[in-house]
Amino acid sequence: MSNPVLVEVRRGNLVESRHRGMVIAVDAGGRQVFALGDVGSAVFPRSACKAMQALPLVESGAADAYGFGAKALALACSSHSGEPEHVALAAEMLAAASRDVRALECGAHWSSDQATLIQQVRALEKPNALYNNCSGKHAGFICACCHSGTEPAGYVGYDHPIQREIRGVMADLTGAVLGRDNCGIDGCSIPTYAVPIKGLAHGFARMATGVGLGATRARASKRLIDACMVEPFYVAGTRRACTRLMKTAPGRIFAKTGAEGVFCAAIPEKGIGIALKCEDGSTRAAEAMVAATLARFFADEPEVHAALMAQANRPLRNWNGMHVGEVRLSAAFAA
Repeated sequence: MSNPVLVEVRRGNLVESRHRGMVIAVDAGGRQVFALGDVGSAVFPRSACKAMQALPLVESGAADAYGFGAKALALACSSHSGEPEHVALAAEMLAAASRDVRALECGAHWSSDQATLIQQVRALEKPNALYNNCSGKHAGFICACCHSGTEPAGYVGYDHPIQREIRGVMADLTGAVLGRDNCGIDGCSIPTYAVPIKGLAHGFARMATGVGLGATRARASKRLIDACMVEPFYVAGTRRACTRLMKTAPGRIFAKTGAEGVFCAAIPEKGIGIALKCEDGSTRAAEAMVAATLARFFADEPEVHAALMAQANRPLRNWNGMHVGEVRLSAAFAA
């Protein structure tokens, strides 16, 4: 099945780029309520599934033992921008388990926020692993290990106990069979698994509602989703799409991006989970797709609907601030 063109980028009066993709929304029972494209195919969710990967931190009791509040839990689910608040909190999480930056196995890179990057370059010879967008997630892994008495060294490996536990969590939530055959290595060095996109959406619908989950997992899921919605800055950062989407309807929308054009989202009050992928990996198009999909479920709230659609269909401006084009949903998506 060929995926339809869902987003177009226009320059002047002409279409400059076209982005194909697939998107699905399901309820907590797994019933499909909206879909476009080949939603039976499997995708690597990459960072979009970090809330699932953070469940052992809460379920093990580590989050409570170390006194983690909503900000720390949101950071454990984050792909943060490496801003000062993110870096400081990741360090605090490690310190709670008597560890420091040397325990991180995610690698290092500069901040993705331009203003922060400039300050970092002025102050640092090079960044350390705390600046990695995944440092909060990795700090969560280390804390879960330390609390349970598991040696954290090598925690990124396929056979490490924390990765085996995460594999089981994701299989339970998505219904997918996960193993070496559908495993890749993520940018931060942990295993990532290709999951049918419908299963991914269903997993987030279940996390958002607790339907079909055991009591412990349901409570932990709600706690993580709520933390992200309460502290959206710690999920992403300044001017980031995840943060902006969650601020559009505070406490009502969960949204998390992943690399290569993936996005997951949930609307807890409506019991809806969403997963999508822009086929060519474009983040710009994926952001438009998730905003428009969310907007479908707020059609009876004009202000929220309009705010989300403004993020789906938006102007392009050049460095002089001139309006030069638009990112717009295609006719297929609008229909």
